[in-house]
Formats: sequence, structure tokens, C-alpha cells
Amino acid sequence: MDKAVSFLSFVILYGVSYGLVLFLISIGLVLTMGLMRVVNLAHGSFAAIGGYLCAFLMNRYAFPYGVAVVASVLAVAALSVPIERVFYARLYGASELDQVLMTVGLMLATAATITLVFGPDVYPSSLPGVLARNIDLGFRTFQAYRLFVIVLGVALLVALWYVFDRTSFGALVRAAVDNPSMAESTGINVKLLFSATFALGSGLAAMGGAIGFAMLPLEPLYPFKYLTLVLVVVVLAGIGNIKSSAGVAVAVGVVDTTGRYLAPTYGAFLIYGFLILVLLLRRLGAPGRGIA
Repeated sequence: MDKAVSFLSFVILYGVSYGLVLFLISIGLVLTMGLMRVVNLAHGSFAAIGGYLCAFLMNRYAFPYGVAVVASVLAVAALSVPIERVFYARLYGASELDQVLMTVGLMLATAATITLVFGPDVYPSSLPGVLARNIDLGFRTFQAYRLFVIVLGVALLVALWYVFDRTSFGALVRAAVDNPSMAESTGINVKLLFSATFALGSGLAAMGGAIGFAMLPLEPLYPFKYLTLVLVVVVLAGIGNIKSSAGVAVAVGVVDTTGRYLAPTYGAFLIYGFLILVLLLRRLGAPGRGIA
């Protein structure tokens, strides 16, 4: 009985925290694909940049963890605006193949730049003492960092739900998603809305990379390595579907954690079996669209 409780508590806590990091990284792609209809395979690059920048500020300049996270998120969000105008704006309405080629090229450029600046090895990063310590919950001891990620992830989920469901910005986004031409004819600056949404999505990816570097190690191939998991969340949740993205991301985190716990050698393949099974069982028809 004790072993079962220990196993379930480990899988739930570690899986949920892992899933919420995936949610933060993938939700930006869910938003941009739902609004801009761009297959942005370079989305993981913003998460990588955010994680590297956060760790660099802590290592080089001794920034407090919270300050480093906020600084990296703001920096990546600001950087994403000119990138969206210079590169992504040219992809709106382009074929899927053009989008894939352009964004894969940006991903390769990011990996090469990271290798040049930070080296080819895993970049050293460490948590502050208050998060690295263990907390005794009575039935098991857990790292405080995992609990912090869960609390922060849930708070951000609620904030995103409020922004897109209860504010005028969310109404503008939904209008642009439903009918961009009509939205523009009513005076909505769709270009500015695209840039703002892209910056928000990139900033969220950077936050996922920054708070998740203890789970997803920072390395030059980071944008490639975790792209599959991000795409799994997007495919299963539906393009533009915010509400289900969190649930799917958590499910992916729990399934992946369970596989790695039970079978460390082969457990990583369980998530792909899970993906195939869900897709086979899914009813025929296009996945849900629209910001919701």
C-alpha cells in the first residue's frame, strides 16, 4: 500500500509539474497557430532562449531567480516583435511547406547561435536554495521546486483564461480568428494584434524555458528535442484551443513520467503510443479551432 501511494504521489506531482511546463511552452504555439495559421516549428527556440538567458543572468551576474525569469521573459517578448514583422509576417497566407521550411531554418539558426555563444554541452544551471530543498508532505518528500511550478502554472492558466475569456483583448483576438478581414474593416488593427499575440506566445514559451530548465536541460538542440512533445500537446488539444491545452499537457506529462518511472530504458516511447492511441480513438473530423 505504501509503495502504491509513493508511486502515485510521485507520478502525479512530478507529472503535473512537468506537464505545466509543457503547457507554458506549447500554449504560445496554440495561440499563434490558431490566430495566424502559421506552422511555427521554431516556437521552441523562444523557450530555449528564455531558459539560456535566465541561467546566464543567474550565473554571470548573480541575478535572483525571480528577477532573471522576468527579465528573460520580457527580453524574449520584445525580441519576438521584430522577428514576427521581418520573418513571420511574410508567411501569413503562404503554403504549409513554405512555413515549415522558414521556421525550420530559424530553428537551425537558433541552435547554431546557441552553440556558438554557450558551447555545445549542456549549459550549467542551478535552482536557488529555497526551491532546491525538499519538503516533507507526510507521505513523501518532494522538491519545493515542483510545488512552485504547479502553483505558478495554475496561476498563469487562470490568468490566461481570464484574459482571453473576460477582457476586450480576448474579444479582439476571437474576432480576428473568426474573420480577420471583417475585424480589420471594423477598425481593429489586425497587424498590431498579431504582433501582440506573437509576443505573448513567445514570452510564455520563454517563461516555460526559464522555470523549466531544471526539468528540461538547456542544450543547443533544445528546440528540436522538445518539439515533438510540444506538437503532441497542440495536436491533441486542437489548434487555438486554450482550455484543453492545459489538460492535454498535464496528461502528456503524467504519461511520460509514468513510462520513465516504470521502464527507464523504454518508457520514453510510451508517450508516442499514447498519441497514436488517442488519434485512433478520436472521432473523425477536424480538431477544434478558435481561441477558447
